[in-house]
Amino acid sequence: MIGALQAGMLDSPYSLTEVRVLFELAHAERMETGELRGLLDLDAGYLSRILARFEGDGLIGRERSASDARKQLVRLTPEGAEIFAGLDRRSAEEIGRLLSGLPEADQERLVAGMATIRALLGPAREREPYVIRPPRTGDLGWVVYRHGVLYSEEYGWGTEFEQLVARIVGELDFSRDAGWIAEVGGERAGCVFCVRQDDTTAKLRMLLVEPSARGLGIGRRLVDECLRHARAEGYKRITLWTRDSLVSARRIYQAAGFELESEETGTENGVEVNEQVWSRDL
Repeated sequence: MIGALQAGMLDSPYSLTEVRVLFELAHAERMETGELRGLLDLDAGYLSRILARFEGDGLIGRERSASDARKQLVRLTPEGAEIFAGLDRRSAEEIGRLLSGLPEADQERLVAGMATIRALLGPAREREPYVIRPPRTGDLGWVVYRHGVLYSEEYGWGTEFEQLVARIVGELDFSRDAGWIAEVGGERAGCVFCVRQDDTTAKLRMLLVEPSARGLGIGRRLVDECLRHARAEGYKRITLWTRDSLVSARRIYQAAGFELESEETGTENGVEVNEQVWSRDL
């Protein structure tokens, strides 16, 4: 679709690999050939032939490193910079034409899909920062949807569980209840809600963290936010309902000071489950 497999990139006499070399040189004042080879994972002989062609076309200049005469530095000439600027401009124009037929929402889906591919197949990244914010329009539908999908995939729970979550969401009253949405990279990654049970007791409900965001400390931060809010509202005690199969969540609750209060056997989608109530004083 973008012409990367054509013999000449962007109707130029240069291949995709050659244009990649121009790109890197255009974004560096000068670059050592070994660094360029490692950056693009190119064979030394192949890169040497590319540079020889560029030099013959007047696109690059070469010089010895002042600190190490064994190293060769490469830079674009003014003509080379002009050639790359033209290629860069034509690339942007072609992508613009390609995307112009898509509604803005579909453009955002496309970019998000490409970002997902990069995140899943690329090298491991450092821990990303996350944001905790109040719910906005559209978030409650996401809460129901993701609870239904995730707990079906991970535990085999069915539509009855999703309906339960939908009822809890439908009964939220934000004049007395509160909730928080976690975002990573602008995408929803988790949630939790603090719901009034009675004048002295609050309930922690619907804690969820997306698999892609686990290990960042989001679950503990959401629980801490819920506890902070409950104390500020004057509650003396907080409870929660869970199942013993949710091992990671139970660890978060225990670390936050919750203790097991009661448990009983139930069923979910025809499977026996162990339901638990945890609580702690505030």
